[in-house]
Amino acid sequence: MNKLLYRLVYISRNEIAGDDETVRREIEHILATSRVKNPVAHISGALMFNAGCFAQVLEGSHDEIVNSFERIQCDPRHSHVVVLTFEAMTERRFSNWSMAYLGTDSKASAKFGDIMQQSGFNATLLKGDRIFDLLNEHLLEAESAAF
Repeated sequence: MNKLLYRLVYISRNEIAGDDETVRREIEHILATSRVKNPVAHISGALMFNAGCFAQVLEGSHDEIVNSFERIQCDPRHSHVVVLTFEAMTERRFSNWSMAYLGTDSKASAKFGDIMQQSGFNATLLKGDRIFDLLNEHLLEAESAAF
């Protein structure tokens, strides 16, 4: 088993149909499932969501990231799944989070929505580092505010 750490950053379109309450319940289900499965697979990460799109960072071993990502690609709540970055890394940046979440009411989500609109969801105009930095910056703010 490969012990190197990897980071995957992807975006996808939201395919959750229904009113705000239905969407909220589905997102809660995604988070609950991730928070159970990810520690077992030694995966850490963060999810960002706005009404139209998901962005997610997954960190862990190559094989576990690939297995998790295959499930995501088959999930009907996502479409147009695009990998922005999949690379080896030296240390986790989301080690405190089995799956952190920045939802529609966060500053990060608003910035993410702006990025997605500016790019027209064109993956060639999006950079994984930009999405990663956005998540990382806002989670660090949330962590420091909690202490």
